Amino acid sequence: MIKNIIFDIGNTLLAFDELAYLGKKFKDPEIIKTLQATIFWSEEWRLLDKNVLSEEAVITIFGERQPNLKKEIREVVGDWFNSLAPMEASIQLLKTLREKAYRIYFLSNFYEKAFKYMLVKYPFLEGADGYLISYQVKLIKPEKEIYEALLAKFNLKAEECLFLDDLEENLEAGRKLGIKGINIKNLTEIREFLTKASAQE
Repeated sequence: MIKNIIFDIGNTLLAFDELAYLGKKFKDPEIIKTLQATIFWSEEWRLLDKNVLSEEAVITIFGERQPNLKKEIREVVGDWFNSLAPMEASIQLLKTLREKAYRIYFLSNFYEKAFKYMLVKYPFLEGADGYLISYQVKLIKPEKEIYEALLAKFNLKAEECLFLDDLEENLEAGRKLGIKGINIKNLTEIREFLTKASAQE
């Protein structure tokens, strides 16, 4: 019996296209490529979400790697989350599930500044029954401990949870703990699964 729906946020409820964002800010394709790799593909970016490194620390590290792009790096790190775009189909699914009395939780990788910005800008995030964000616990998906922390924090049973995410590695990590996982791209599969699960209750 599924009682709880756990949503990821990035590219599940709010879309972020790295290249599209960088392409609007900079014209030189080499600069765009370098910034994408230096910032978004770095291990430090994950450590920022994990609250192991601060925003200022990663800006310094990236700047040391690309000294000719220090200004651009600071600009990107400081405002990339302004370009997040609501994914209307997923948000409507969230609202529908809430109306059907499922409990809604968020489990996502974000650093504090970015997440708090989103809470203010997107009111639908405030309506959750609870959330666990990577920076709060210094854990990051797909580490199994972050799933365990969510279950423990809200006293959830894994078999009563459905996790919706855009990355298979994150879904698989949850499945290993008994949490059913479906890719958010498969909206029809999600609806069919919940319909079938409800009929079996």
